[in-house]
Amino acid sequence: MAPNKELAQRFPKDFLFGVATAAYQIEGATNEDGRKPSIWDAFSKMPGRVFQQHSGDVACDHYHRWESDLDLIQSLGVDAYRFSIAWPRILPDGRGTVNEKGLDFYDRLIDGMVERGIKVYPTLYHWDLPLMLAGDGGWTARSTAEAFADYTDVVVRRLGDRMDALATVNEPWCICHLSHLYGIHAPGEKSTEAFAAAVHTLNLAHGLGVQAARAVRPDLPMGIVINAHSVYPASETPEDRAAAERAFEFNNGIFFSPLFKGTYHPDILSAFGDSMDIRDGDLDITSQPLDWWGLNYYTPLRVAHDPADAADYPQGRTIAPEPGPDLTDIGWEVYEKGLSDLMKDLYARYQLPDCYITENGACYNDGFVDGVVDDQRRIDYLEKHFGAIADAREAGVPVKGYFLWSLMDNFEWAEGYRMRFGIVHVDYETQVRTLKNSALWYRDLLEVHKAGD
Repeated sequence: MAPNKELAQRFPKDFLFGVATAAYQIEGATNEDGRKPSIWDAFSKMPGRVFQQHSGDVACDHYHRWESDLDLIQSLGVDAYRFSIAWPRILPDGRGTVNEKGLDFYDRLIDGMVERGIKVYPTLYHWDLPLMLAGDGGWTARSTAEAFADYTDVVVRRLGDRMDALATVNEPWCICHLSHLYGIHAPGEKSTEAFAAAVHTLNLAHGLGVQAARAVRPDLPMGIVINAHSVYPASETPEDRAAAERAFEFNNGIFFSPLFKGTYHPDILSAFGDSMDIRDGDLDITSQPLDWWGLNYYTPLRVAHDPADAADYPQGRTIAPEPGPDLTDIGWEVYEKGLSDLMKDLYARYQLPDCYITENGACYNDGFVDGVVDDQRRIDYLEKHFGAIADAREAGVPVKGYFLWSLMDNFEWAEGYRMRFGIVHVDYETQVRTLKNSALWYRDLLEVHKAGD
């Protein structure tokens, strides 16, 4: 217990500890109670898109098991639960007719959290865009930003009275870069023009969503969740350092600047502006003052200059990590200093409100040995990253809380069910949940934190 006590004491008494999930990854019940398909329902059915064509059709069956899952969360001793609301449950066609049964589900879920003393931290959009909106262009179409504002209004009117804070969007980088430029996530596009259009639509949707929420509940703390990249040059040469700075703007600044400065970097406008449909007043909308923001961090990004004429902006290439013990089972480098460096860098560059670490965790696919899942590597990862968060706090970064990704093993997007991030093991055949050793470690850490000296 000694290391736990020392680590726990580095966080103030009001520091918020939680766990996190997302709707499509855990809920299942994709065809029940009026829900219609999302782009991920369609994408996962296409051969070659998701590992073995796994889908979220059943996932962790949380839609039916939410009460016992909330009991599980309560048993861990966490303060708060971060989850997402499925847009296709609320507005099955993306806009128009409201599905009351969808709202009823989240009503029950949130009431269950309140009854158990668990703080409510929902996210409005975690990638499950109603499929009908894809017919209008999805995130490449400005109309989707307007539809998102309408969806926000519906949700906040019904559920906002019990929310402790609300995030508009989860990980705009994944929605834009992974989904429209690299083709890895739904809808699987590889188009510079589509990517550029999606970036501005997404930033606009966030701003319109904040306005819509505040029009209903001005007192609801509003934020956004960004998976900012901790960018390091491959060497200290001027070329690599310049490439790293371009990579920062391309991966981070493309969202932080319009959200927190009301501008786009000139290089972004030069490279992509023609496809972004930026109109008068848009940047006033994107830069709504926020009460908080969330950072998702897993691994650093290392970048080298790429002099090839064919290289698109940002004229850099990512350096893949060397195989070895410092990689998680999904192949991501473990580098906790990247988390503290990133937070300090972002607060030096931008005027940012209070921060929550809204996702952090590791993929280790440990199974049962003698009835126990001994995921010591995950515990080691978490200990290192809690230390990095404490370092950033001590350097003046206003980090107010932490949500561990993830509560339980779940549908890991393009990787299907073969990658496990949970501190709770899920047997997908039986839906039995089993606490891994990391869950016991986290529970003990929180007990020590609450107990104090």
